[in-house]
Amino acid sequence: MLDLTQGQFVKHVVTHPFEGFEDLRWKKSGSMAIATVIVFILFIQQLAYNRLYGFQYYVSYDKVFNIIPYIFRSFGLFLLYVVCNWAMCTLFDGEGSLKNIYIVTAYSLIPYIAAYLIGTLLSHFLIKDEYVFIQVIEYIGLGWTVILFISAMKAVHQFSFIKTILLILLTLVAMVLCIFLLVLLLTLFQQVLIFIFTIYTELSYRLRV
Repeated sequence: MLDLTQGQFVKHVVTHPFEGFEDLRWKKSGSMAIATVIVFILFIQQLAYNRLYGFQYYVSYDKVFNIIPYIFRSFGLFLLYVVCNWAMCTLFDGEGSLKNIYIVTAYSLIPYIAAYLIGTLLSHFLIKDEYVFIQVIEYIGLGWTVILFISAMKAVHQFSFIKTILLILLTLVAMVLCIFLLVLLLTLFQQVLIFIFTIYTELSYRLRV
């Protein structure tokens, strides 16, 4: 059994996707604090990629900066996946706890975050004809994250490969349904507020008259 520190375990799972998460599970290691820092860096990466990318590749025409979409695409989607995956795994008799799913999902995102931060940095130094190098780095990071992600879900739930893929697909479906219901709920809530405000405005007008 490996005897590694929390920081060494992060490096171990990233560089050994097929055994790293198994070692992490049996060692009962993994840090919520490190996982949370990774998610925060994901938020920074989303901001950097969309706001600080090289001007020759991307120009933002937004007149007003809104941080809410970046919070949703980082913290929101991450937490939604963790909750939906935990809910789905209870139906499949998965062994992963909410804490373990949170940790391994965050660890899996490291190559993606690193690759896109490097791509953002290189976009200020490379010309358009050299954009292929940025794309290669980003694709490698994304592909490595996919491998880590599948390995993490397989290890944390102790599923077969096919069952792991099915669980991930069902989790994505659950996320879409949750987002749809959330949008529907917010729309209904907005309509109720408009209705209340209309009644208040009408009553105020009649009282003044």
